[in-house]
Amino acid sequence: MSSIDTRTLPEVVPARRRFLQGAGKASLSATAVALLIGCETMASSASRQGAADPKKDVSILNVALGLEHEAINAYQLGAESGLLSQDVLPVAVLFQSHHKEHRDALMATIKKLGGTPVEEKSIGEYAKALNAGSLKSQGDVLTLAARLERGAANAYLGVIPAFVDPALAKVSGRLAADETMHWSLLASALGQPVPEKALSFGV
Repeated sequence: MSSIDTRTLPEVVPARRRFLQGAGKASLSATAVALLIGCETMASSASRQGAADPKKDVSILNVALGLEHEAINAYQLGAESGLLSQDVLPVAVLFQSHHKEHRDALMATIKKLGGTPVEEKSIGEYAKALNAGSLKSQGDVLTLAARLERGAANAYLGVIPAFVDPALAKVSGRLAADETMHWSLLASALGQPVPEKALSFGV
């Protein structure tokens, strides 16, 4: 498979990494974390134990939601490109469904905190931001997807040490696991070798 010149790719991964590092320093409230992982009882208890800042939580979560919108549309562009084989297309759609689950969890949490979820942009806007016109082969699509997934995995892993709340660290770890799984399968499809050294993620 051919690969694209990574210099033509937008700086999506660094943007995601900067967001996650910032979120770790700002730290979501325990209430927001509990809502994000779907534990209403924990959320109620956390709300009683200390003052949270819903506006700050909503702001952080909306940045994450915007990135999930982007990931969903990146896979949509790949699916609609006509470049993916019948063997690969279902996998891309499956990965997209994972990002949709992330999106839905974020949207539900934002609404429970009294906020308004950031709106999804048009697919044309995402196509421009991701330089979709440079995708000429299945390898190009998978290379872009793999780069986004690896960057996301490293970002989620990198922010874990900043979390005081174990529940938030666990959420970040679970998200990183999803992204790592995606990258591993994409790298395999591209024929890339297994990393020779251990501890190759999160550096």
